[in-house]
Amino acid sequence: MFKFSNLSYSKQRLAIIVAFSFIPLALLVTFAYLPVINMFKYSFSDWNGYSKRLEYVGFENYIKIFTDPEYFSVFKVSLYYFVATFVQMGLALYFATILSFQTWFKNFFKGILFFPSLMNGVAIGFIFLFFFKPDGTLDTLLQAVGLGSYVKLWLGNPEIINISLAGTSIWRYMGFNFIVFLGAISSISSDLYEAADIDGANRWHQFRSIILPTIKRILQLNLILAISGAISAFDIPYIMTGGSNGSKTFVIQTIDVAFKYSKVGLASAMAVVLLLIVIAVTLLQRLLIRGEED
Repeated sequence: MFKFSNLSYSKQRLAIIVAFSFIPLALLVTFAYLPVINMFKYSFSDWNGYSKRLEYVGFENYIKIFTDPEYFSVFKVSLYYFVATFVQMGLALYFATILSFQTWFKNFFKGILFFPSLMNGVAIGFIFLFFFKPDGTLDTLLQAVGLGSYVKLWLGNPEIINISLAGTSIWRYMGFNFIVFLGAISSISSDLYEAADIDGANRWHQFRSIILPTIKRILQLNLILAISGAISAFDIPYIMTGGSNGSKTFVIQTIDVAFKYSKVGLASAMAVVLLLIVIAVTLLQRLLIRGEED
């Protein structure tokens, strides 16, 4: 009798688990896995997004992405954001190191540095539109300090537009890296600093011999994530320029191909390429972590 009751209880528990898991799993499959499967299917076709006809063209879309300069050139724009990531990480690490020690108004500066990370990307885009526009905030500041000769069309000159946009991304994302680095540095035992002080080590020696080795894994992870972040840059350039004047990123190009030119098949192939890059970056990240643990 006891065994029967135990078996009945297990079946009831399994039924409850299945019942409560069905809706989340159904939503996950419907809105996550099924679209990805369809995306792979469309990437081998020339579908325009609304026609009932779906003609398969094999790997033609993928070949076009990597051979046609119109589509492959957008990868060059990603280099600006990738370089900006090094600047961003360097600044974040610099401020995190300084504010991990005793300084005046430490909490005030922490709030200022982290504040941009709390803002919406759309709001930041409109703020910097006003900042970079002709006779806007940046031009006014340059003229006020006697550097009016350096005033340029920051969002109108193809030679500097991506530098302006990458600079905006530095301001937006530096706060997040700053908090990550600050948390990692704050976890270092104070005994190490005290021992270093006894040995006569200055702040630079403490940074090089204590802080850097301790946060090396955090630096590696942020660097790897920077690769996928640089390729998937979207909101800042889309809001500020719409991809004009040579500022079109890979994601903006994908959206334009799909909805402006009705080449959903080609756009799906571009999305698959982006997905594969993100997966490769994630696998590389895990391999590095596993290597560190070994």
